[in-house]
Amino acid sequence: MDAGEQNEIVIAGGGICGLATALALHRKGIRSVVLERSETLRATGAAIVIFPNGWRALDQLGVGSKLRETALLFHGIRDTWQEKGKQRETPFGSGEARCLKRSDLIQTLADALPVGTIHFGCQVVSVKLDPLTSYPILQLHDGSSVMAKVLIGCDGARSVVADFLGLKPAKIFTVWEVRGFTHYPNGHSFTHEFVRMRRGNILVGIVPINDETVFWFVVLQLNSMDAKVWGDAELMRQSTLESLTGFPAELRELVKNSDLKTLSLTHLWYRAPWDVLLARSRKGTVTVAGDAMHVMGPFLGQGGSAALEDAVVLARCMAAKMSVVYPMIKSERRRIMVHQVGEAMDKYLKERRKRVVQLSTQSYLIGTLLETSSLLIKYACLVFMAIFFSNGIYHTRYDCGRL
Repeated sequence: MDAGEQNEIVIAGGGICGLATALALHRKGIRSVVLERSETLRATGAAIVIFPNGWRALDQLGVGSKLRETALLFHGIRDTWQEKGKQRETPFGSGEARCLKRSDLIQTLADALPVGTIHFGCQVVSVKLDPLTSYPILQLHDGSSVMAKVLIGCDGARSVVADFLGLKPAKIFTVWEVRGFTHYPNGHSFTHEFVRMRRGNILVGIVPINDETVFWFVVLQLNSMDAKVWGDAELMRQSTLESLTGFPAELRELVKNSDLKTLSLTHLWYRAPWDVLLARSRKGTVTVAGDAMHVMGPFLGQGGSAALEDAVVLARCMAAKMSVVYPMIKSERRRIMVHQVGEAMDKYLKERRKRVVQLSTQSYLIGTLLETSSLLIKYACLVFMAIFFSNGIYHTRYDCGRL
């Protein structure tokens, strides 16, 4: 971007949330630019499970039909507890759930945007407010700066925009996640359901993407000696296999035959539910969405869907206020921009806060169960979940409304 360039709306981060927010605004006739630090589209994490609430948001963004062509419909969740020999099946009924390759989702969102919306190689390193206009000024890694009238931080768990707003830093669970694909050129025999297996402090997930590809993940404890597996796909696979003692042979074979190029090992970030509840997530015309506001562990499979919901709600709230600002002459716009956009952002945050606090709480409890060795803490988490989250898929019924 040109040094000192001024833009109406700047979105920091070109991941799922950033692209979805830009697309939602575009659907409402509002132009934005996306600043992405990488030189190309990023799709880390192999795949993402999208539950019914996420598909409602994708349909509002106008890309649901295209994405349905890339992934199988699965009909429910089957949970098994290996040590207890216990199993529970939860059908979705009329709900819709599929597992998408992240690359398919990212590319589809990007393709739906006007040419020139995404600016690659633009890493935001700091944000400050202009003392004269109160508009945010973004300092980029290359030394240039960008002034925006509106800034939306979709820059992930370690968000520069969240730091500017004074949000407490995201924390890291002590468990890690290994993810990958296994390809079956002649077709696989896995059922069309999301299978989750638990044994001790290990959580495994298996879900088919299409007739030839299966996505899997393993959440497990790693000690300091295991750090050597970082960046070495073969060591990563072997370490994962060693942790799966006692799990079905079918699962071990799935991991053993995985595509090494797709394996990744990642920290699991989260914002504590009370931090999400109490955070001041807006300053002037600056706010955050997606992981920058409410990063949560992957235990519910709701991080991506919640970000899509954020995009729809934020664009809807912004459009209502921007329609008042745009007809005004230029001199009047600046005078009321901060007030009008601030109201829109406050409405967005009010609508989203209860939803993301609930998701963050449920995810936090599951993550705590996986990482703690304290029987007392485990018992407390189980009691809390039994009281407040007895229906394991209730959160998938949420509807973020029309764009």
